[in-house]
Amino acid sequence: MEYMSESEKCPKPPVPASTLILVRQEYEGFQVYLLRRSHQSGFMPGNYVFPGGTVDPGDRDAGFWKKHVDMDQEQIRSRFVRNDTALNMEDALAHGIAAVRETFEEASLLLLHGTGREADDLGRLWGRNLDGALPEAWLRDLVVDGKWIVTLSALACWSHWITPEIRTRRYDTRFFLAFMPEGQECRPDNRETTHGIWVNPEKALAGNLQGEIPLSPPAILTLQELLRYPAITALRKEVENRWWGEVKMPRLVPMGRGLLLLLPWDPQYGHKEIRVEAKGLEKGPALNDRPFSRLWYENGIWRPVSP
Repeated sequence: MEYMSESEKCPKPPVPASTLILVRQEYEGFQVYLLRRSHQSGFMPGNYVFPGGTVDPGDRDAGFWKKHVDMDQEQIRSRFVRNDTALNMEDALAHGIAAVRETFEEASLLLLHGTGREADDLGRLWGRNLDGALPEAWLRDLVVDGKWIVTLSALACWSHWITPEIRTRRYDTRFFLAFMPEGQECRPDNRETTHGIWVNPEKALAGNLQGEIPLSPPAILTLQELLRYPAITALRKEVENRWWGEVKMPRLVPMGRGLLLLLPWDPQYGHKEIRVEAKGLEKGPALNDRPFSRLWYENGIWRPVSP
């Protein structure tokens, strides 16, 4: 039996961020798009994640962006805010803009619709992005003349995550979901992300356990949630009225061997000290289609385990 407790340091405030779960049809099922973060990254290096990043100051100009999205303020409130006391209309809009911007910067997918000359604009943007020459305000510059509108309506709520308090880099992240538009393809930027794959949730989870597709903890839980939907039609119906749900802020506990991540519904989540049976970890991971409340990290892999 091991007894572990977290550091007593004052946690750093989390930085607002957005993530986008991209989904496309695959026969009767569906696939999601995952990007491998660079091994030089300061956060989740080498892990496969969904596209996303921090909300930049330029994403927060609500006075500008509300004129360049395909939803009015009441529609934004109805879709993304409702009675969420941690989110107002301006914050929701900023998170949505960040999701669209970061998805293009990391995966080359643009959730916009235009009035003409789209192919020329897209070609130039793709080239600049892959060359690392994309201007900082590229999205603002693209929509300012009215030829392009941000397709905010393509985004649906999925979940809300906050990085554990013990981490030095912390993010308050809204996970959106969107379905892959026609006529585009995803490709990694080869800077922040080094590899991109389309894969169904079951194969991604199996690949993680085999060490072939090392996933981040939020990706593991999200993919397990997606196993509930056997077809893309069921998933489309789910996101019509899906809400963020309860915020997920795991507890990260250093161990003698590796790390233990407790999800909020774990029976020991609120305990000051965590009692861990080392032999239980030796038995291996829980099956991916069964509920779990903790993840064990060792040798570069996060594995679901039972309490």
